[in-house]
Amino acid sequence: MSNQENGTAVSGVQFPQTANFTGIFAPSGIEADVPRLEVIGGAVPMDLAGAFFRVAPDPQFPPLAGDDIWFNGDGMVSRFGFGGGTVSLKQRWVRTRKFVAEREAGKALFGAYRNPLTDDPAVAGMVRSTANTNVIVHAGKLLALKEDSPPVWMDPETLETIDPAYTFGGRMTSETFTAHPKIDAQTGEMLAFGYAARGLCTPDMAYYVIDAQGEIVHEAWFELPYYCMMHDFAFTQDYVVFHVVPIVGSWERLHARLPHFGFDRGREVFLGVMPRRGQAADLRWFRAPTCFASHVMNAHNVGSVIHFDVPTAAGNMFPFFPDTEGAPFDPAAAAARMTRWTVDMAANSDEIRMAPLADLVGEFPRIDDRFAGLANRHGWQLVQDATKPVDLPGMRSATGMMMNTLAHIDCTTGETDTWWVGPTSSLQEPAFIPRPGSTTEGDGYLVVIENRLAENASRLLLFAALELGAGPIATLAIPFRIRPGLHGNWAPASALAA
Repeated sequence: MSNQENGTAVSGVQFPQTANFTGIFAPSGIEADVPRLEVIGGAVPMDLAGAFFRVAPDPQFPPLAGDDIWFNGDGMVSRFGFGGGTVSLKQRWVRTRKFVAEREAGKALFGAYRNPLTDDPAVAGMVRSTANTNVIVHAGKLLALKEDSPPVWMDPETLETIDPAYTFGGRMTSETFTAHPKIDAQTGEMLAFGYAARGLCTPDMAYYVIDAQGEIVHEAWFELPYYCMMHDFAFTQDYVVFHVVPIVGSWERLHARLPHFGFDRGREVFLGVMPRRGQAADLRWFRAPTCFASHVMNAHNVGSVIHFDVPTAAGNMFPFFPDTEGAPFDPAAAAARMTRWTVDMAANSDEIRMAPLADLVGEFPRIDDRFAGLANRHGWQLVQDATKPVDLPGMRSATGMMMNTLAHIDCTTGETDTWWVGPTSSLQEPAFIPRPGSTTEGDGYLVVIENRLAENASRLLLFAALELGAGPIATLAIPFRIRPGLHGNWAPASALAA
């Protein structure tokens, strides 16, 4: 195990003592191999075989600007390997071009989040990827993703970086690749896109279909109604679905040294629907008044009718991307609830109809990924339960969110089941693990990292997915703090063997 001392960079220069770089958000810098995590409660099912991959921003050097958004850090991938009732842990930084250049220089060279105007001239024009947002296995490759750049190809067993700018054999023509590609379990295809595809702040999008062997077999280019943070999307059996919300950016903002994105309350929301093998001429835009939606749970279509399920808030959910007109952040307007957006490709209307699926306030939705693109019954998400006590005096949050509860939503009945983590902890995004041998939706487990905020520590929790209220079936100690991350995915042993 190797690490940099908590709160201090390799160079010995102190990280800023701000909410973005202290407490649970303090940089860790730990690369480790732990052959067996201690099970301190319950038991890990003997037949679980595979790995849970997740990634976190973990900067190796203090930011050039003195402070920065907490998720503008170098990607650190964690691999929790399951087998025979035990769990191992391997953790490595992604060796992006940015990481290598700064490691050689012994200091930060890249500036503020997605603003190349703040970079050291020595790295002008270099790909700025931190590969810190998501990791997913497809066609035997582990891809570490950041939506402003190409994927980074890593070895799913060793976490060795193989290609820091993977372009699918040169077939990917977009400059960027989404952090949220989707895999269709029915076909093995990976569906993906890149926004700002022709360069920073451009409205261009490129959409890709990548077959089960990892080859790009379809490409379509089109323009968005306006440049914005296109973080996620969804697919159905027949369509791909892109939601455009007004987290907008511009070169004017970058020149003014403002955050790359801001929330523009004056813009409409759009939903773009296109056949899975369609082109720009087949794309249709629907619209609705301003609201906010980021991570998608799932979508499905019944003939020409498309249902798109996403946590939706009346106003901006991200305090780190402030209102473009200077309005103060409104926590009440930021409360997102699972909502079904419905449009009809056969109708003359371009209206998006919205109806609630559950009254829980939260984000980071997940499903049984074998049912992506189909009409799923079961969904899970993190919840901010304001009725529960918080016993963390003086704690500063870098996100503005206290995800203290894990929830299951029955999308058919609207019923919910929840588990509260307690007054001194929060939770990171969960992932679903199918029960080996079962094909029934929801029959499996949820894996999630607990942030033990009072003691700056971490645990790995495993739940029976449809019995969250009963609490974890296994609790595992992690011998070091795992910095809060963004996204991750489960890969069965069969996918790793590929």
